[in-house]
Amino acid sequence: MIYWKLLWSFLQVGLFSFGGGYGILPVIQQQVVSENHWLTLKEFTDVVTISQMTPGPIALNAATFVGTKLAGPLGAVVATLGCSLPTAILALIIGHYYYKYRDMSLVKGVFEGLRPAIVSLIATAGLSILFLAFFNTETFQIHTLPNIDWKAVVIFGACLLIQRWKKTDPIYIMLGSGAVGVIAYLVL
Repeated sequence: MIYWKLLWSFLQVGLFSFGGGYGILPVIQQQVVSENHWLTLKEFTDVVTISQMTPGPIALNAATFVGTKLAGPLGAVVATLGCSLPTAILALIIGHYYYKYRDMSLVKGVFEGLRPAIVSLIATAGLSILFLAFFNTETFQIHTLPNIDWKAVVIFGACLLIQRWKKTDPIYIMLGSGAVGVIAYLVL
């Protein structure tokens, strides 16, 4: 039954997602794209985009959208509950012990070790989405170079420069890139 599968998959997402935000993306991608084949990578990228533009944590938004797509409103509730329940329980337990033992060198060492792992998870998800946006493939291969989407590269580069140098609000960057995308892909 789809509800049990949604619940189980998003319980795993909630339980094994360390780092929050973008660190959760590879875990969600593994569950919904690679393991269960509920979404294609392109659909997953669209879910990530929508999850970024709507208020709330990206994992909960993604769970809600995937649950809705697969099983309607009840599927959204089941997937969102599955994603949030382990996180809430773990946060309460870890928070209690963190404040009790945060000055121990062992605890500090664990957190120092987790930081680079989280960055690698974020980079992996980012590269998958980047390859899909630029080359329409999940992985980079030399033969994909002729298939590069130069419009996407230019939009990406402009957004990156604006964000890094002007520190523009991400909402304005998304709205602007959406408008540029309409012009670049529909008008030109």
